[in-house]
Amino acid sequence: MDAAQKTLTRLAVSVVVFVLLIGGRATPSAAPKRIVSIVPAVTEMLFAIGAGPQVVGVSSFDHFPAAVEALPRVGGLIDPDVEHILTLAPDLVIVYGPKSDLAARLSRAKIATYAYENGNLANVTATIRALGEQLGRKTEAEAEATRIERGLAAIRARVAGQPRYRTLLIFGREPGNLRGVYASGGFGFLHDLLEVAGGDDVFADVNRENVQISTEQMLARAPEAIIELHEARPPQWLAAERRVWSQLPGLPAVKNDRVYLLASAMLTIPGPRVVEVAKMMADALHPLK
Repeated sequence: MDAAQKTLTRLAVSVVVFVLLIGGRATPSAAPKRIVSIVPAVTEMLFAIGAGPQVVGVSSFDHFPAAVEALPRVGGLIDPDVEHILTLAPDLVIVYGPKSDLAARLSRAKIATYAYENGNLANVTATIRALGEQLGRKTEAEAEATRIERGLAAIRARVAGQPRYRTLLIFGREPGNLRGVYASGGFGFLHDLLEVAGGDDVFADVNRENVQISTEQMLARAPEAIIELHEARPPQWLAAERRVWSQLPGLPAVKNDRVYLLASAMLTIPGPRVVEVAKMMADALHPLK
């Protein structure tokens, strides 16, 4: 065998070995092409990183962005329509919590799931980055997460040096009275947003996302400011609800006219619009002069 033949033989052997090695490796799984999301916050994240065209079904409570209004509805966290989900032939379903009944049923049907759970503010950008990795949109996800982090940092900088009012942050109560009041505790994205906006949570010592409070507890905590979060409401409705606080004239927040009712559908959704929510809180507590 001459030198040329030996070289060709070695090349042939190398090619065979290379093919065998490649064939033995696990090839990366393809990014999901048909996604169903029953978590509004994650739906917003998907659209924010450019994965909107892959979303084929959403929950009954999804209303943003506008494109979701044309998508099939598959129920909510409590009442997901599993049969409808299956008819959409998804290869990924966004569920809430890894141990949900829906996650278990989809697992039996060999459908992949992404289990989301609420957490602190940092969990928003962490989830966006994780979705980017899974969906093959790492660059877009990193850009969106960075935009959010920079926006929050800008708000922190704006309120730095301003008085940090001890604030009662409320996200639920009975209309027309001060019963059934639910407030932010010392954990969760709402608590974190309040701190970004320049307020100190009066229930920061309660390591929970929410706490149901009584009038006596409100008086004992003596908040210097009150922020209520509501769905979109007409101005006259908000004005009437604000007057309800006149029942507690002894509260420093009421006495000093620092009761703020914010109204928007995005206020309690831990998604890409958290910067806008933080800005609304900051503008209430520390309005630009």
